[in-house]
Amino acid sequence: MLDWSDRHYRYFMRLISQHALLYSEMVTTGAIIHGDRDHLLGFDNHEQPVALQLGGSSPSDLAECSKIGEDRGYNEINLNVGCPSDRVQNGAFGACLMAKPELVAACLESMQRAVNIPVTVKHRIGIDDLDSYELLQRFIEIVSHSGCSTFIIHARKAFLQGLSPKENRDIPPLRYDWVYQIKEQFPQLEIIINGGIKSLTESQKHLEQVDGVMIGREAYHNPYSLAQADAQLFDDHHQIASRHDILQQFLPYIEQQLTQDVRLTHISKHILGLFHGQPGGRKFRQYISENAYKPGAGIEVLENAAKLAN
Repeated sequence: MLDWSDRHYRYFMRLISQHALLYSEMVTTGAIIHGDRDHLLGFDNHEQPVALQLGGSSPSDLAECSKIGEDRGYNEINLNVGCPSDRVQNGAFGACLMAKPELVAACLESMQRAVNIPVTVKHRIGIDDLDSYELLQRFIEIVSHSGCSTFIIHARKAFLQGLSPKENRDIPPLRYDWVYQIKEQFPQLEIIINGGIKSLTESQKHLEQVDGVMIGREAYHNPYSLAQADAQLFDDHHQIASRHDILQQFLPYIEQQLTQDVRLTHISKHILGLFHGQPGGRKFRQYISENAYKPGAGIEVLENAAKLAN
């Protein structure tokens, strides 16, 4: 499983890994109910399978938005119980719901009744002082009574006060052992581990203990690290495209998006890590950063940047 930030990035990632399930950034129920659904929920069929992550705490609103997501072609609906930002807390959803397992269960039950596709939950191992293994166990036990059977666990607690969302992704210590123990205690559940995982080798080690792995930031900063994922994790040994080939395959999509008044920088920012760790990789990033934002910038910016990388 990969985590992605918008439709341009998930299209790009599909060119690299064919078998991973791609997740959306969180979309709030209020935004979907009252906002521009084409903008918020649109995607290209090339990206399938893709999951929609919802933020909210109203069972009825979450059910409505789950149905909208299913009707739009999403393959899974995920409830966010992990985001610690102030905006999310003010809306009474995200990580603060770790303190309300009964409400989370009610939300998931309502969502499942509304759709015929899988409904899953992504959460932390705790928040603030509610950070014991016993409370995590209780959370999962109560929430699983909703019928939800897939738990994506970010193996860090979240500090709702005192740390920024970025700091909450790094500072709280990882407790992979807790996630392993949850799998032992709830063997009937699908347990997917998340947090600080940076390589396929690490992923394979985790898969000896749990059912799945979610990779987020590493997939964003070093996307080509997943080029071997299909072979190593999914036993699909198709020929792996080079970095340059992947960029060439991406260009027609970019051209199509530019005709819809999408600025090049909105797309190019997601591919800056394509040549991560390679000779010329820094020049590739620098050239794009200095030129993609200019008025009228087109695919020639990326073609010129690619000439700087090996």
